Amino acid sequence: MEMPIEQKKATPKVERKKGGFRTMPFIIGDDDAFLYHGYDSELVLANETFEKVANVGLHVNMILYLLQEYNFDPATAAIIVFLWNAISNFIPMFGAFLSDSWLGRFRVIALGTIIDLVGLVVLWLTAIIRRARPECHNEEACAKPTSFQLLFLFSALALMALGAGGIRPCTLAFTADQIRNPENPQNERTMKSFFNWYYVSVGVSVSISVIFIVYIQVKAGWVIGFGIPVGLMTFSTLMFFLGSSLYIKVKPNKSLLTSFAQVIAAAWKNRHLSLPPTNSDAWYFHNDSILVQPTDKVRFLNKACILKNKEKDLDSDGMPTDPWSMCTVRQVEELKAIIKVLPIWSTGIIFATTISQQSFSVVQAGTMNREVFHMDIPSTNFSACIILTLTLWVAIYDRILLPLFPKGRGLSVKQRLGFGIAISCLATAVAAWVERKRRDEAIREGFIDNPKGVVNMSAVWLVPQYCLYGLAEGLNIIGQIEFYYSQFPKAMSSIAVSLCTFGFGVGNLVGSLIVKVVKDGTGKGGKASWLASNINMGHYDYYYALLLVLNLANLLCFLAFSVAYGSTQDIKNWDQDFTSEKEIDDK
Repeated sequence: MEMPIEQKKATPKVERKKGGFRTMPFIIGDDDAFLYHGYDSELVLANETFEKVANVGLHVNMILYLLQEYNFDPATAAIIVFLWNAISNFIPMFGAFLSDSWLGRFRVIALGTIIDLVGLVVLWLTAIIRRARPECHNEEACAKPTSFQLLFLFSALALMALGAGGIRPCTLAFTADQIRNPENPQNERTMKSFFNWYYVSVGVSVSISVIFIVYIQVKAGWVIGFGIPVGLMTFSTLMFFLGSSLYIKVKPNKSLLTSFAQVIAAAWKNRHLSLPPTNSDAWYFHNDSILVQPTDKVRFLNKACILKNKEKDLDSDGMPTDPWSMCTVRQVEELKAIIKVLPIWSTGIIFATTISQQSFSVVQAGTMNREVFHMDIPSTNFSACIILTLTLWVAIYDRILLPLFPKGRGLSVKQRLGFGIAISCLATAVAAWVERKRRDEAIREGFIDNPKGVVNMSAVWLVPQYCLYGLAEGLNIIGQIEFYYSQFPKAMSSIAVSLCTFGFGVGNLVGSLIVKVVKDGTGKGGKASWLASNINMGHYDYYYALLLVLNLANLLCFLAFSVAYGSTQDIKNWDQDFTSEKEIDDK
């Protein structure tokens, strides 16, 4: 049985002069969503909204830009997109540590926004400057990109990925800083609804990008198509900085990496000590701390906070004489918070790999009848169904289904994670079946040697798998963020958010590796690879079937890890909330 690890502590009431509900255009109350029109709320969400509109369309359409303007084959282009997405999701982890340990969220978002804007401008220049792309006089005589052209292109992608490292891990946590108020009895419910409705706002932004920005890029050309995101991101940057004086800016309180290293070192030095009883007074904690004894999970690290000799181990101020030999209970629990979630986090890797397979769906849609309601829809626009479904699910769940649950608690975060993985299995199975049907139709119509031939099969057949992927994302991704956010102290909020994007980064890296292995492994001996450049000669349906097997194994792993994790309520309250913190950065 887990012993209680909290003691009562008076929290000084601090008047909130900045932030608050006015920093969001909507908040969730008991029964209704109220609309607030504070100037700073528009600035906060304007930055996030326009950043999403500017960037998401580029990620969706990059596969076409690489195929049409740089003459890559589909598998190589997909690997480049995978790696770009992977780097864009890896760097936010470093941005999170930079934010929570050194610069603070506002400064990291500001740096990321500027760098991202520069990357967008460089990418725009690749479309404006003709010699920045390889020549292609006709379909039979298309040159390969030169080293300089690739350097120019990859510099733009690298800058955008670096900018994402500042924006992605901090924006959600920074926005939560503005509205979180522990003194409000409805704070917990407000925060739960915030995560859902935050993704509604993001979903609307992404939908606009996928539908309209992508359409403009396809119909009006890359110069105009890339120029619009540059304009939107410029506007977003200006709006964000205009609201600087109105935001709550929580100062980073210490170097988390140093703290983690101290816990590991202290636990190792004390490895020969026996652990005292849970309710013993041999644990070291600061006098104003509500964490006075460690939890029973990852118990080896508990040796780092054993107070061996009060006179020798503490100085006159009650601080450790050697912080590398003894740490506080809070320091230990901060490191344990990350270690404990890693098994469940790992199940997000294959989930992210599956969700990131939409580059191939774009190629599939390009060979199908894309006429819908007498309009020729670009092949990339069908992926908008993912975001639309995600947005619709969040709205239905939060406003209709949630009130039907006892006390409005809804599904637990672990239930949402599991259902999301299960639905991704179903989505992958549907994707394999649809591709098999499309390929059989292409062969029947004589397009086996013509990968650009349009089969008599509507691209609407792709919509069910897109919708299932959107539902899976709405359950799993939002569940992941809420799970990490609830398990970490608020001083580590950026790290909590970045864990999700980091998982997507690893997932994209794994995805690129799987594509490489499948392409090379199945193409030996002169045979057509499953992922052949000619989609009709390949077997993309087999590739989806392989992903299905990986997803099913991933679901079993999640069930085991979820049971092993146990309760998510080991620590209900950490030491500080920023409303009562000593340091708020007013600069």
